[in-house]
This record gives sequence, structure tokens and C-alpha cells, in this order.
Amino acid sequence: MLPDSSLISDLVKIKMPFGKYKECIIANLPISYLEWFKKKGFPKGRLGQLLETCYDIKLNGLDFILKELKGKQ
Repeated sequence: MLPDSSLISDLVKIKMPFGKYKECIIANLPISYLEWFKKKGFPKGRLGQLLETCYDIKLNGLDFILKELKGKQ
């Protein structure tokens, strides 16, 4: 199965729908918030995929990918 290419581009488009960072673009969420989800469990569905992908990107020091995508918008 091929990865969903829209997942990465959605990180800089979709806003967090609830919680402390409601209305914040997912790519702009602080790593501490993503770490909290990692410990508690990511939500089910597309939102969980986005949050976990963002966590993995930031954890591995690949933030430049998100910055490049933000610059193209």
C-alpha cells in the first residue's frame, strides 16, 4: 500500500478541532502537546494519523519539511 501523500500536505492546512490548541494548524502544535497524545493515545481516524505524523516529523528533526510546505501556501 502506498502512503497517503495528502497526509503531509494536510498538516499545514488542517486545524486542531478541540482542546487547548483548538484552531491551531497541526504543523504548528508544540512537540510537548504531541508527546502528551503519544502517552495518552492518538485519536482514532484521520486526526490521529495527522497528529502522529506530525509527532514523528518533529521527533526526528524533520521540521524543515513542514516549513517548506508552509512556504508554498
